[in-house]
Amino acid sequence: MDIRPYVGGESAIEGVDRIFKLSSNEGALGPSPKAVEALRAMAPEMHRYPDGGAEELRKAIAARYGLDAARIVCGAGSDELLGMLCRSYAGPGDEVLYSAHGFLMYAIAAKSCGATPVTAPEVDLTANVDNLLKAVTPRTKILFLANPNNPTGTYLPASEVARLRACLRSDILLVIDAAYTEFVTRNDYSGGIELVEAGDNTVVCRTFSKMYALGGLRLGWAYCPENVAGVLNRVRNPFNVGAPALAAGLAAFNDTAYADLCKSHNDYWLPWLSGKIADLGLHVVPSVCNFILVRFPATPAKDAPSADKFLRSKGIIVRAMGGYGLGDSLRITVGTAEENQAVVDTLKEFLEA
Repeated sequence: MDIRPYVGGESAIEGVDRIFKLSSNEGALGPSPKAVEALRAMAPEMHRYPDGGAEELRKAIAARYGLDAARIVCGAGSDELLGMLCRSYAGPGDEVLYSAHGFLMYAIAAKSCGATPVTAPEVDLTANVDNLLKAVTPRTKILFLANPNNPTGTYLPASEVARLRACLRSDILLVIDAAYTEFVTRNDYSGGIELVEAGDNTVVCRTFSKMYALGGLRLGWAYCPENVAGVLNRVRNPFNVGAPALAAGLAAFNDTAYADLCKSHNDYWLPWLSGKIADLGLHVVPSVCNFILVRFPATPAKDAPSADKFLRSKGIIVRAMGGYGLGDSLRITVGTAEENQAVVDTLKEFLEA
């Protein structure tokens, strides 16, 4: 009962018909048309159980990234995989560590199996390896590292993640939550696959909810050491990923041209949105994802809650960050051209009022 239930981004405002939903970091352009076609094509087969091993999808992922398909485990979103890892490797008396402004599901997953969530201070809203290492205790069993991080949009370079792994005890499972990795263009970044290959105590989790815009179908995957994959395949439900998600996920994954289009869209609009909002005099945390974190002054009527209320009055839903300990901030998803322009225009109107 100590768990505070996770609350997703809102989708509606009472009395407002046209909504710009920029609260959940969903794909701005929507799913691949080929994924939509695949979903429609499998509809007559909904009475059949899905492929419990997600064989086709795992083979496609393995072929593209040069991985061992037997070490890929699919889940109903990466959230399910994070929960399975906690249930498998932590319990009462154990600690699950993550950075101060890490994804809220880490604490929920820890508490759900009786473990204690522990946070380490960030530096400039970025996970800090030294602070994480200082927070390790004999009871630490799992370290979740969101890289890049939601909701800050910041990241650790590959060298720092490698240093973190090297300095952790071998019996601590490092779980790299790389949900936004497809958006990152930095030369010093890595999603962490090489650390999985190098040992038996690192897992990388990925999702189809962001770049592939399949959040409504719930699909994710983890690349694991052989021993960890064996455990997850024992504890997961036998048909944990539905047939619609598998069909649409495979089609979306294979539609590389559409994924490239989505990436190009974000490459253009992320700096555009960041720059335009910064020009209004607000602090924008540098982001490598498909969203930005905007910090507001403490001035009454010009603070983050007031801005959120004003945006909602214009039909624009963004994400308040009080639950992350960032009550002075709003997280704004990169949207379509029209949505991005509406956000800038509305914030300008708010600040000038």
